[in-house]
Amino acid sequence: MILELDCGNTFIKWRLLSDDQSTSSAGGVVDSDQALIDVVREQVVRLRACRLVSVRSDEETAQLISQLEQAFAVVCRSARSAVALSGVRNGYEEFGRLGLDRWLAVVGAYQLSRKAALVIDLGTAVTSDFVAADGEHLGGFICPGVPLMRTQLRTHTRRTRYDRDEAARAFESLAPGRATAEAVERGCLLMLRGFVSSQASMAAELLGSDIEVFLTGGDAPLVMDVIPGVRVVPDLVFIGLAIACPIN
Repeated sequence: MILELDCGNTFIKWRLLSDDQSTSSAGGVVDSDQALIDVVREQVVRLRACRLVSVRSDEETAQLISQLEQAFAVVCRSARSAVALSGVRNGYEEFGRLGLDRWLAVVGAYQLSRKAALVIDLGTAVTSDFVAADGEHLGGFICPGVPLMRTQLRTHTRRTRYDRDEAARAFESLAPGRATAEAVERGCLLMLRGFVSSQASMAAELLGSDIEVFLTGGDAPLVMDVIPGVRVVPDLVFIGLAIACPIN
C-alpha cells in the first residue's frame, strides 16, 4: 500500500492507497508522529511507498521521515517547491516561500479543471489562491480560520468563556447571539462566509466569469452554500502531491 501524508503544524492528515493508486482504503487525522505510526501499523501489513507534503520546519520533517522509514522499511518522498508544475506557474516572487500545501492544492485544482480557478482551503488558517486559465498563479490571501479567531477571542477577552457543547449548539442558527458562545461562534462563521463571498467576487473580476471554485479543508462544509456550483474536494492537496511525487 501507499501512505500519503499532509503534515500541518498541528495535525497530520493521512490516507492509504492501494498499490495501483486507484482506491483509498483508510484515512484520518492525528495529532502526533507517534499516533500516526500507531494508526498506520493497525491498518497495513506492508507499505510499498510513502509520499508527503509538510509545512513543518526542515528539522521536524526530517525527523518524521526518519521515524517512518525505520518503522515501515520504506522510502519517503517529500514534495518540494517548484517554479512550475503540471502546467501551473508559481506566482510568488520567491517561489519557495509559497506554502507547499497551498501550492499542491493549486496544482491539484488546475489538474481537475484545466481552466481559471479559485482555490480556498478552510482549516486552522484560511487561504485563497487565484489561477488564470493559462495556469498562471496570481497569488492569494491568508487569514485566520474559525479555530484561530475563536482561540484569540477566548485568550484575550477574559469573559469570553464557554465549552464545546455550547459552541456546537451555536451553529444551529445565524441569528444574533443571545449568549457569549452564540455571539462568538456565529460572528466567526459570518466573517468566514463573508471572506469566501468576497473571494468569489474578486475571482470574477480577475479571472472572468468562466471559473471553477474549489473548497477544501475541514471547515469547507460551513461555507459550501455561499458560492453556487462550488466543488468541495477534501483531498485536493493529495491530488497535487501525487503529481509532485509520482510513484510507479
